[in-house]
Amino acid sequence: MEPVVLDVGSKLVKAGFAYPDQDPSMVFSTAMVKTKDEESDKAESEDEEIVLEDVVNPISRGIIKDWDLMEDLWRYIFYTGLGWEVGNEGQILITEPLLTPKVAREKVVQVMFETFNVTGFYAVEQAVLSLYSVGRISGCAVDIGHGKTDIAPVWEGALQHNCVKRMELGGEDLTKLLLEEFTKKNSERRLDLATAEMLKETVSAVADDYAAVIRECPVEEHILPDGQVIEVGQERYMVGEAFFQPSLLNVEELSIVDSLFRCVSSCVPSENHRQLLENIVVCGGTATMPGFDARFQKEANLLATPSVRPAVVKPPEYMPENTLRYSAWMGGAILAKVVFPQNQHITKADYDELGPSIVHKKCYS
Repeated sequence: MEPVVLDVGSKLVKAGFAYPDQDPSMVFSTAMVKTKDEESDKAESEDEEIVLEDVVNPISRGIIKDWDLMEDLWRYIFYTGLGWEVGNEGQILITEPLLTPKVAREKVVQVMFETFNVTGFYAVEQAVLSLYSVGRISGCAVDIGHGKTDIAPVWEGALQHNCVKRMELGGEDLTKLLLEEFTKKNSERRLDLATAEMLKETVSAVADDYAAVIRECPVEEHILPDGQVIEVGQERYMVGEAFFQPSLLNVEELSIVDSLFRCVSSCVPSENHRQLLENIVVCGGTATMPGFDARFQKEANLLATPSVRPAVVKPPEYMPENTLRYSAWMGGAILAKVVFPQNQHITKADYDELGPSIVHKKCYS
């Protein structure tokens, strides 16, 4: 049985067996619905088994907030989604966002061995895996998630921990911005957050010259799933522009490209800077927005010295079309083909001997 690769983000679960030439077999929302039994509410009818209570998410901005819910989610993935059988579990590679606390790392490996009885475990930072997905071991990963953005230089497969940057800015912030701008111009109409998310994914684009586009931006009509016809104008470009001008979100942050260059400039030795900037992977759902990579490339060229030619690299042609959208999972599928056959992973014997702290020695040394 192939190892399982698991990449659980603030918005989406990406899971599947390690087949690097395919998209993950499971891609679905991380959000969960809390329910209660009919017995807990005497007012409910006897033939009603559950009552929808609330939609919750065990992960917020990349960090696990509810471990009980997280275990429920993992259980569904393993036994229902991927077909593991109790007592016959396999090996697993888990992706990890930047700046994950040590205690959280240890909790994950503990749950995997003690609750789910995995036979082998490995964990890797998402930034490293995103570079693997485009065929690089050195470069910079700019991973735009739903709840945060990770910027990380990687040298020969090792994350440069002292040079990383986490921006508290992600796709959910862009959705809220679009909703806010739409409401300002259409006070008589109401969009819910889910509709705004869908609209963002449908109409948003990044302008090569934001100021010029805003002056001449036409208004376009769009039909929502409920049949409602709405008009969208400047806000379609304002959404993506927020990464290049965070002030649009009233956030005191450098632009995404300035942040990248700041990270690289803090790396030593300085001789590595050129290779880091000439191998940039920009990934995540937001990075697939039309015009995003071209604008990123343009801004990087403006900041670079004459001796450096920044390059936003693309996946090889043989990789699946959605590689940049699922880059950490793809890189994990590639790495799993090396780690487990060569016995570089944590085994049950390793865990029994050294406990959860083994994860720091085996996966991040």
